[in-house]
Amino acid sequence: MIDINLLRTNPELVRENIRKKFQDKKLPLVDEILELDERNRALRREGDERRAKRNEYAKQIGALMREGKKAEAEEVKALSKQNNDAVAQIEAKTQEVAEQLKKDMMMIPNIIADDVPIGRDDSQNVQWNTYLEAKEKPFDVPYHLDILESLDGIDLDSARRTSGNGFYYLTGDIARLHSAVLTYARDFMIDKGFTYCIPPFMIRSSVVSGVMSFEEMDGMMYKIEGEDLYLIGTSEHSMIGRFMNTTLDEAQLPQTLTSYSPCFRKEKGAHGIEERGIYRIHQFEKQEMIVICKPEESEYWYEKLWSYTVELFVSMGIPVRTLVCCSGDLADLKYKSLDVEAWSPRQKKYFEVGSCSNLTDAQARRLGIKYKDAKTGKNVYAHTLNNTVVAPPRMLIAFLENHLQADGSVFIPEVLRKYMGGKECIAPKKK
Repeated sequence: MIDINLLRTNPELVRENIRKKFQDKKLPLVDEILELDERNRALRREGDERRAKRNEYAKQIGALMREGKKAEAEEVKALSKQNNDAVAQIEAKTQEVAEQLKKDMMMIPNIIADDVPIGRDDSQNVQWNTYLEAKEKPFDVPYHLDILESLDGIDLDSARRTSGNGFYYLTGDIARLHSAVLTYARDFMIDKGFTYCIPPFMIRSSVVSGVMSFEEMDGMMYKIEGEDLYLIGTSEHSMIGRFMNTTLDEAQLPQTLTSYSPCFRKEKGAHGIEERGIYRIHQFEKQEMIVICKPEESEYWYEKLWSYTVELFVSMGIPVRTLVCCSGDLADLKYKSLDVEAWSPRQKKYFEVGSCSNLTDAQARRLGIKYKDAKTGKNVYAHTLNNTVVAPPRMLIAFLENHLQADGSVFIPEVLRKYMGGKECIAPKKK
């Protein structure tokens, strides 16, 4: 949510930002908000005047009663009642207008960074850099499900019976590899100075509406029937929510945290062949990183966060590239975002394995996350950032394809072997 003072003083900037995100249907909201804002301020002024008048009436009634002027006191009491009724009506109307104003404000996208490329969708994202040489294999690389099945590492049929499509059982060495990657990612981030956390896996609606837009919530979140609780789509949700309605001391910043959680997502829409298997699923596990910092530090942390993901993948021998997300591919709360994509030798192209985002103060405004500036003593909205360290289902696809050997075995890089009991490879179990 942007600062309403920006909309008051520079509505054209807000309109132009909406156009850059190709959300022209939201343009009428700017004038609607300005009107609601003026009505809200007028109602608050009238309410303050009426409440001041209420105090005056109370003093008059008290004075008249002390003087024994009961008839005159009764007349003032009647006027006071009329005023009190008006106060109640004004307060109810003020609340109604304020709620609509907040709802409209939450529909306005965050102002994007000047260096965000303008484009309608992810097809217009811009490659930033590549890391490790993307090599083709001298043999045909099977579909990742075929690799997993040859290693006796997955059971989709049983998962369909127990849970339906979009779920899976991982077994044996593949299940161990899955856990090894997460454990390595955890230790990797701890070594970078981040504090490890395991957060709640369910959050209230007040947190959900604070960490994402309404459109994202509808497309992602599973609601617990009969409860004001949602299953998290990523640990970022509950990690940022941890600081809801808090004011930190400046000395407590930056908060640099890395968190593990299962993630639950509806994943609405039809998916093609490359999104079957374990590419796009309803449940997966992920290691995440978040930062809460002062505004002047968020650009620094943005660069650090995505570089950690690149470093992690490179350390496992997986070629990756970075893509700068264009304006139309940015969720409403994002100031800027960069995707990390891993090389697929089978498809001979890259695919997304993580995303790094700077949300400036958009989430903080929704959730009331502030810090006390040591110099001025004022409470200032913090900046929030998040980034995927690793999400093993997609990462496993890249891992298996890049480390598959001609004999069907899968090579285990040095950095993972201590988490795999010293194994150097996973051999196929089925012919």
